[in-house]
Amino acid sequence: MTETIGGILQKSIDTKTKVLQDKALLKTIAAVVEACTMAFETGNKVLFCGNGGSAADAQHLAAEFSGRFYTDRNPLPSEALHCNTSYLTAVGNDYGYENVYSRAVKGHGKAGDILIGLSTSGNSENILRAFDVAHEIGMKTVGFTGDTGGKMAEKCDYLVNIPSKDTPRIQECHITVGHIVCELVEAKLFSEKNV
Repeated sequence: MTETIGGILQKSIDTKTKVLQDKALLKTIAAVVEACTMAFETGNKVLFCGNGGSAADAQHLAAEFSGRFYTDRNPLPSEALHCNTSYLTAVGNDYGYENVYSRAVKGHGKAGDILIGLSTSGNSENILRAFDVAHEIGMKTVGFTGDTGGKMAEKCDYLVNIPSKDTPRIQECHITVGHIVCELVEAKLFSEKNV
């Protein structure tokens, strides 16, 4: 049993090592930090969406911005779009689940905002439609996906495609990268030191 546990931990470490060694991916993560920082500096917001475990990750990361990460500071305008269950179930029932995020983006988004969609496959239809609406409005889109990026790859302004096909390992890296983004954005906005 302990060998199995060790093997799972090693797979997680190996995936993060691949991210660390991917210079292009690190540059993309840095670009996401800059984009989120600029959005907040100009009075815009960062919205998140995902399904299942990725919805939980979306909610987690939105809370890091709207609550706090390390610094006792003013809240940043950020939310996960699935948290209103009355809205989610009504739109899912009346318009289809594939439209729950696109309608939320149309209602809450504006030019200059950022939409971050988390999908390990990169093929979640409700996120793909949300990205289409985001672009129509003038928002920037960030995709957190697995290795290929799936269909989201063509719809992202910034693609954070974790080099793995293993869903749990991808999700673990999504939270790691998300934490990095939140930490660095917070530092840029509220710290006197340069990051």
